[in-house]
Amino acid sequence: MSDPQMTELPVTPPALPPWLARAMAPLPLAPLQPALALMLDRIGRTHPDLYGRLGEHAEKCFGIDPTDLPFAFVLEPKPLRPRARAVRNLPAGLDACIRGPLAGLVGMAEGTLDGDALFFSRVLWVEGDVAAVLALRNAIDDARIDFGTVIFGSLGPLGQRLADALRRQLQSLPVTSSGGRTWS
Repeated sequence: MSDPQMTELPVTPPALPPWLARAMAPLPLAPLQPALALMLDRIGRTHPDLYGRLGEHAEKCFGIDPTDLPFAFVLEPKPLRPRARAVRNLPAGLDACIRGPLAGLVGMAEGTLDGDALFFSRVLWVEGDVAAVLALRNAIDDARIDFGTVIFGSLGPLGQRLADALRRQLQSLPVTSSGGRTWS
């Protein structure tokens, strides 16, 4: 909480505009699967102890539901073979589920937004095994994953510039009357 780069609340993270979510809805999810596998592989290589830090919760199945996207993710953070897949709707039987706007989920994972504040301000919702979610959050928090670098890192210096530009764009979004930010 004393991290100088962490955004102080009350902040409502920006949400994708509804028209963008509607435009993405008919797109097939199959092309996302290799990208998710590549992301997990990069995260595993740059943070080799991340999945092992989950301890007894490493075999749990997590639902990650960005509420402003027309799909969700199922994460199985098994240390030897982590998996993530995009799904239209989260399946039944998950051990835990985390819901909230994409920017809030990413900000919490990167450590730029305070996960506790997002939870207590009801920006993020947690269902199911709260201990497993806390273990996942703590493992990710300790890793300080930079998703811009994970996504664009293979592009070298250009990728870093793209990641920085995206981060600046998110930080410069206008504040709405509800205190949140909107994408334009």
